Amino acid sequence: MRRRTRSRRATLGGVLLAVSLAAAQASSQDRRVVRILAERFTFTPSQITVKRGTIVEFRLRSDDTNHGFHIVGSNASVIIPKRGRGEATLVFDADAAGRYTFECSKMCGAGHSFMRGSITVEE
Repeated sequence: MRRRTRSRRATLGGVLLAVSLAAAQASSQDRRVVRILAERFTFTPSQITVKRGTIVEFRLRSDDTNHGFHIVGSNASVIIPKRGRGEATLVFDADAAGRYTFECSKMCGAGHSFMRGSITVEE
């Protein structure tokens, strides 16, 4: 009886390990890190394309002053610290296909209103 119990536990443990490894692999495939540099009224890169269902982790830093990063039509917003003060992180769930505009949400000078970019989410 003990052998059966041990055998079942070992089999169950193997199945659980395989399922957890598959889930971890699937989630890592659906996550993408995008590094963006904000400087002199531009975001680099300013055009980002991802597949629907991707979790996008933006890592944002500035090469000059404080900037904002806001995805229009959402609550996704963060302040990017000025040069040498680290980076900001924002997570965006690209769960619906379409085009999303992002913009600087903190007044940063004369070209502030031109500081925009887009995220294209493809099927």
